[in-house]
Amino acid sequence: MEKLINNFLYSFVALMIISPSTFSQETKGAVLEFTKENTDLGTLYTDELELIKMDVEFENKGNEPLVVSSVRGCCGTRIVDYTKQPILPGQKGKVSIEFRLAPQPHMVSRRVSIMSNDARGIRDYLITGEVAEKKNFGSDLQNTAGPRNN
Repeated sequence: MEKLINNFLYSFVALMIISPSTFSQETKGAVLEFTKENTDLGTLYTDELELIKMDVEFENKGNEPLVVSSVRGCCGTRIVDYTKQPILPGQKGKVSIEFRLAPQPHMVSRRVSIMSNDARGIRDYLITGEVAEKKNFGSDLQNTAGPRNN
């Protein structure tokens, strides 16, 4: 019985020594986390399309400076500017982008890819939405009612 208690105590002490170092490991290095998961533009109408300008914001959630080495946009997304200086832990950076959408009905799916010293590699930010034609029910009703006499 005494041997069992001693084994239990040794095991307990060993577990207490190992556990803090195993379970409380901080994230090492820079960690890029987007302020928002993604952007949904909602429904945009073909007759109201303009140049879309927006900023994609992110924060360094790690414990070392975050360095953005390059940024790419797909499908005609223009990278206007991005934070080029190292971003200290807890600080924010941004990527400024702009793009035009084709004036025809379609689903929007744009991706901004940020390459940095985050150990996870390239981080992608998604922009979604839909371009649709506006249905003008009022003018259809007038046209089907026949000519109006004034």
